[in-house]
Amino acid sequence: MSYTVRVRSAAFTEAMRARFGTEYRLAAAMSVNRSTLNRVLTGSLRPGPAFIAGALTAFAPITFDALFDIVATPDTTPDRSAR
Repeated sequence: MSYTVRVRSAAFTEAMRARFGTEYRLAAAMSVNRSTLNRVLTGSLRPGPAFIAGALTAFAPITFDALFDIVATPDTTPDRSAR
C-alpha cells in the first residue's frame, strides 16, 4: 500500500478566507500560481512539496494536520508473488 497527501479543502478554504481573503493573495504568499492553488482545492491536482511548504509557511503557526490528510492509495503495481 502507498500513501499520498490530500488537502482538507474546507479547513484550508476557511483559513484562506480568514487570513488572506482571496485565492490570489494566498497564492502569492505561498509562491504558487493561483491556478495551482485552485486545482489542489478542487481535487484535480495533488499537493506537491512546494505547495505544502508554501501553505505551512503562509499559514504558520497552523499545523500540517490541520490543513492536510495522509490517505492510503491502492497499490497499482502488479503482484509479482503470483508468478
